Amino acid sequence: MFPPFIKFLMIFNVVVYLATSMFFDGLTWGGVSVADTFTQWFALWPIDAGFLPWQLVSYQYMHGGLGHLFFNMLALWMFGMELENMWGSRRFALYYTLAGIFAGATQLAIGPLFSAGLGPTIGASGSIMGVLLAFGLIFPRRPIMVFPIFFPIPARIFVMLYAGLDLVLGLMGPGDGVAHFAHLGGALGGYLLLKYGESIMRLVDKPGQTPFVNSSVYQHDDEEPSIPQRRAEPRPTPVYPTVTYVPAAKTETPTKFIVDGDRVTQESIDEILDKISQAGYHSLTEQEKKILYEVSKQL
Repeated sequence: MFPPFIKFLMIFNVVVYLATSMFFDGLTWGGVSVADTFTQWFALWPIDAGFLPWQLVSYQYMHGGLGHLFFNMLALWMFGMELENMWGSRRFALYYTLAGIFAGATQLAIGPLFSAGLGPTIGASGSIMGVLLAFGLIFPRRPIMVFPIFFPIPARIFVMLYAGLDLVLGLMGPGDGVAHFAHLGGALGGYLLLKYGESIMRLVDKPGQTPFVNSSVYQHDDEEPSIPQRRAEPRPTPVYPTVTYVPAAKTETPTKFIVDGDRVTQESIDEILDKISQAGYHSLTEQEKKILYEVSKQL
């Protein structure tokens, strides 16, 4: 399922890029370049060079070239779709935006310490690094193969390699025009949100709604545990007296969600969530995936 917020992000980023590269370029207003004015207002500038608070959000939707835009949107599609389908659009949107804000704040705080005369920062790379971090923590063993790596590696290893490369290049200060500390800040912000931000993420949940996913960094979903567990010693099997068990009548709690004309019950939603927790998203049937997608759209 193509989730709505990622669809919005891809369309909006393309629209902003086309506007800045094709329509604003060459236009002037009162003798001042419209493209320069747009950049001055909405790119993320250093504190002493024109910083404005809303730039911590607006810079995430600006890109410096077609390749920059393409690879960011490709990564968003590759790693973000499954997260939004699991979390729901509201939680994913909040996580994405806050990771980008943390990325921008990190670039403002640390970038000037390693490189003098920094220009404006633009791009969704910091937010997407937060998405990649979440993907690597939730699906640590999921194989990933991206250029220039021509063999699959586990997602957690890919994230560590990517973050390590950003750290090395950022400390070296090569002046390559890449905001490496923004990438690291996005990853750190994402980790803090997953580890401690449940109360923040619940702000976008409707009252009485069960979260689609427990955002704990220790959740590996359809993956095996990363740390081998010590094998328990066998114990004698206890013998208990036979007890006749009469199962309780199954209750059905209707919700406000309607799929294919039928009202979805809270019990069916809980069963789908339990199935994701035990066997992963890919274990769902097409009907269960459809229910999950439609419910997330109606949140």
